[in-house]
Amino acid sequence: MSEQPTPDEFDEIVEAETDRDPDLAVIEAGSRTLRAQAGSLQGDPVPARPADPEVDKALREVEAELATRWGETKLEPSVSRISALMDVLGEPQRAYPSIHITGTNGKTSTARMIEALLGAFDLRTGRYTSPHVQSVTERISLDGSAIEAGRFIETYNDIKPYIEMVDSQQDYRLSFFEVLTGMAYAAFADAPVDVAVVEVGMGGSWDATNVIDGSVAVVTPIDLDHTDRLGSTPAEIAVEKAGIIKQGATVILAQQPVDAAQVMLKKAVEVDATVAREGMEFGVVSREVAVGGQQVTLRGLGGEYEEIFLPLYGAHQAHNAAVALAAVEAFFGVGSEHARTLDMDTIRKAFAAVASPGRLEVVRRSPTVVLDAAHNPAGARASADGITESFGFSRLIGVVGASGDKDVKGFLEAFEPIFAEVVVTQNSSHRAMDADELAAVAVEVFGDDRVVVEPRLDDALETAITLAEEESEFAGAGVLVTGSVITVGEARLLLGRG
Repeated sequence: MSEQPTPDEFDEIVEAETDRDPDLAVIEAGSRTLRAQAGSLQGDPVPARPADPEVDKALREVEAELATRWGETKLEPSVSRISALMDVLGEPQRAYPSIHITGTNGKTSTARMIEALLGAFDLRTGRYTSPHVQSVTERISLDGSAIEAGRFIETYNDIKPYIEMVDSQQDYRLSFFEVLTGMAYAAFADAPVDVAVVEVGMGGSWDATNVIDGSVAVVTPIDLDHTDRLGSTPAEIAVEKAGIIKQGATVILAQQPVDAAQVMLKKAVEVDATVAREGMEFGVVSREVAVGGQQVTLRGLGGEYEEIFLPLYGAHQAHNAAVALAAVEAFFGVGSEHARTLDMDTIRKAFAAVASPGRLEVVRRSPTVVLDAAHNPAGARASADGITESFGFSRLIGVVGASGDKDVKGFLEAFEPIFAEVVVTQNSSHRAMDADELAAVAVEVFGDDRVVVEPRLDDALETAITLAEEESEFAGAGVLVTGSVITVGEARLLLGRG
């Protein structure tokens, strides 16, 4: 558990952040009130700020330079810039085989499971995921751990001259995401890794990650999100996402809307790819709630894997586990070159060690506070189902901070049956929906008497925890913080998990 800063230390941390948004400074320092010792939990898979002041300063300088580039929501659909960068770097993405992951929801959790499984079989892994929960270094993982801050800085400085060279030759500078993608591919080649697990940023065909030739292409469930850029139906969105399916690859296809599945199967035929479908060639055989997660039996491409403990909540995570297992089997040639299961004990050990920060993650007890990065209606439905099944709260208070470009009403409607009250707030991002605007939508869904407005996230957390604690008869009350990865990340810091 993180020790609480003294008042003087707290002020010093905030003072050191004067060049940044003042609210972010307070979040970075943490809230003394919310870091109540009775509530914090042990251990954290998310890296904290570097302890060495010089390293921390250098990391902040890199972050500041990256922040001058196009953000992840501003796109120019092309892989020309990232291809040019790969060219001048000597094509580092060709130095290792890759498993490429697209879809609407579940990509990061699935990537983490794939990484854990491959690592359990003694392969050196690189994982690239987005967005990050708290630290930008989370996006690039080596051997199951976020890249060390010093190595992140070194990688950036190593390729910076090449980035500038490409910038000077293109109509637009490389974006924030394109630079990080280049850093990841360079870091993986430098390590070197045996296999890279790569999550697309958005879409597929023109996503910056799509300069790899993934021998295994994974497609998690497709639903409506980023409709302004990807299409307004699952089929239209699937066309873009099918772009990661390469010649002769194996496609691991999670359960999909029929029209999306048809698009994927058509693309697979065009490029002579082999398809394994959830519910047909692999899937979840059985699952039951267990303390700290769930016990599952999975059918893989080579046979059944029984009595697997998965320390994650919700049916959606069991389905993600089935997809991850099939992807790793495909990588090892199970189901095509030979028919056998992978070593059962190794599979069990790997799944038991999986963590997915910000995905129905318990960060505090008394009352229980759960964080979930759901940000669209499909994700919200999965989260609501997982909470209902696994926690059995007698009363649940929601804290919601959403982005303005999402289907906020559909998102809130998914939670209406399980939230007794909802505290609407906003995170520090420029994309955050104004708390009052969000409240207006929330009132439509919940009614005026169930909505509380607290524009500051720290105040929203305090209010929700107080509401959960206020009546002794609700001893089983809890708090769910959701709506955005940024909201969840900032809440983690405020609750002492940073």
